[in-house]
This record gives sequence, C-alpha cells and structure tokens, in this order.
Amino acid sequence: MSKSAQAVADEIASECVMTRWRMTNRVLAAVYDEGLRPFGLKSSQLSLLVAVTKAGPVRRIELGRLLSLDPSTLTRNLAVMLKHGWIEEVPDDGDQRGAPLATAATGRKLLERIAPAWRRAQDRAKKMLGSSGVNLVFSALKDH
Repeated sequence: MSKSAQAVADEIASECVMTRWRMTNRVLAAVYDEGLRPFGLKSSQLSLLVAVTKAGPVRRIELGRLLSLDPSTLTRNLAVMLKHGWIEEVPDDGDQRGAPLATAATGRKLLERIAPAWRRAQDRAKKMLGSSGVNLVFSALKDH
C-alpha cells in the first residue's frame, strides 16, 4: 500500500538530507553575501575568484569540475566577473576551444580588500554551525 502524497511530503520535509543541506547552504550564503555586498561581490563569485586565483590560468571546463558547477551557472557567473575585470582570459597558443582564465590585478586587489569582511562572515558562519557542524562541512565531501 502506497503512502498518500501528504504523508510522503511530511516524510521528506522532516527527513530529507538534501532539503536540509540546501537550506543550510542558503542561510550560510546569505551570511557571506551580506558581508561581501559592499564590494559588489556575491559568495558564488568569491568561490570562483578564489578557485581561479589558486588554479589559474585554468580552463572553464576544469574550473567547472573543480567546483562541481554546471556549464550554465559557471558561464553566468564568469560573465559578471569578466565584465568587472576581476578575472581575464589569457592568451593560449595551444588549444583554441576556450582561453584559460586568470585572476586580473583588480581581482587580486579585491581579494585583499574583502579579507576582513570575509573573516567576519566566516566567524558568524562558524558560530551558527558550531564546531561539530564546521567539522561535518569539511569532512562531508573531502573526497570530492
């Protein structure tokens, strides 16, 4: 005998790991977005800026793999960042399917300027999650 739609909805609402994880993600992203707003940067863009800075020059496809982003989300966020001059395409004589990306001078300066705001947001996030929550976040996808 199958459960009613209401019973299934109740079960998912109270037990679904994905639903809870996504809600947590939205709450945490809001904490960082609030701190980054004065700099015109969103938390999703900060993640890309950090990834390009660490890995760059890096091709879009590899950046998408590193951050587990689908191509449309990656393209949308990169367009904003390229427009602001935070990242740039660098010449590549090899593969012409897409120029590698690197952090531009303005992007490096932005990272330096936002550091105190990011640290404040980081402290708020850690307080919200508690030490066991922070440990869970860092251990949950360690092999990914």
